[in-house]
Amino acid sequence: MMQQPMIKEERGIGDLFSELANETGTLIRQEVSLAQAEMTKKATQAGKNAASIAIGGFVGYAAFLALLAAIIAVLSYAIPVWLSALIVAVVVGGVAYYMIENALAKLKKADLAPHETVMTLKEDAQWLKKQVS
Repeated sequence: MMQQPMIKEERGIGDLFSELANETGTLIRQEVSLAQAEMTKKATQAGKNAASIAIGGFVGYAAFLALLAAIIAVLSYAIPVWLSALIVAVVVGGVAYYMIENALAKLKKADLAPHETVMTLKEDAQWLKKQVS
């Protein structure tokens, strides 16, 4: 049996650039997908904190209503009923203050920049430079 000589396949520069373009396109699509996933995660967290602020605002509104009830009780009866309404208003107001301050502190600490995407884009740029060189 005769063995056929191994033929070394050489690709032309056009093929190499075509492959590079395809790989670059795939890489860009993957980076966009990563950025989208990262921003969705961060937006979800910011949304939760915004919801907590809204709930805190609602509780604050309830405190305002209780305070109004206390004022009405004071004017109507001038008896200890107003004191209980005032205590409720102070407690509800304290809860509202705590919720809003807590949510605002979390929002201030939130870092919304897509750090992972920036890092991988830098790595991709280095990879692309090596491929072109």
